[in-house]
Amino acid sequence: MKRIFAFILLAACICSMGSAFAYETGEARAVIGANLDQEQVAAVYKDFGIERGSVEEIIVTNADEREYLEGLVDDKKIGSVALSCVYITLLEEGSGLSISTNNINWCTEQMYVNALTTAGITDAKVIVSAPFAVSGTAALTGVYKAYEDITGQSLSNLAKSVGAEELILTGQLAEYIGSEEAAALINELKGILDITETMSDSDVKNEIKKLAEQYNVQVTDAQIDQILKLCRQMEKLDVAELKEKLLSITQTVEKAVTAKQKVNDTISTVTDKVTKFIGSVTGFLAELFNK
Repeated sequence: MKRIFAFILLAACICSMGSAFAYETGEARAVIGANLDQEQVAAVYKDFGIERGSVEEIIVTNADEREYLEGLVDDKKIGSVALSCVYITLLEEGSGLSISTNNINWCTEQMYVNALTTAGITDAKVIVSAPFAVSGTAALTGVYKAYEDITGQSLSNLAKSVGAEELILTGQLAEYIGSEEAAALINELKGILDITETMSDSDVKNEIKKLAEQYNVQVTDAQIDQILKLCRQMEKLDVAELKEKLLSITQTVEKAVTAKQKVNDTISTVTDKVTKFIGSVTGFLAELFNK
């Protein structure tokens, strides 16, 4: 009897722990830079498309931002104030990440998708905004804080750190080889982590060069060293899970492209039909008036 009671008590404890981490799809948070004035905050909420007070608000400071960015990026990009803001809504499982930006001039939407996926954040709609043009690097910290606050669970510190490193390195590469190429190159690298972890540094560097050639871009020896460093950091994560998330991103993108193509095909079909109809009407009227 005592054993049965103990088991029931243990089960109750586990259930109560699970409920503490429970959250519902659609839950949202707004993360506001600590150094914005009221007018700027109002402008950001307008970008979010919501009224202030409609969702729980979190303040992020420059010290928070430096926790993951310091040492990874030029100090000028971090600055001494917190300006980037984020609005995040959790979506149903399998929805993927939807990112949109306003006044972000360095980080692209795809860079955010890749970095957040590495950090362990999936299935969310994220809006990154600022009252004026900023790099957007600091917004990553805001997304981390909001996601952890909604779910009640802490993301892996290593994963968050690697996600930040990925965002910065991809941005730096983008300045030389293009943002799409930089994001694609790093994603390709993620896809072979189960192979690179058993390779020597020299062999991994050769793989990086092959990937660069595949995308018809040139990377310097210094950039290859940086990519290698990121690769070794990624290998410390759950490689199988990372590849699975990468596949999920690819499938989401393919679905979006397919949907867009269907819309374009439909528009093209309708346009053709309208053109033919107008042509037939014009021909009919021409015959009518010529009689």
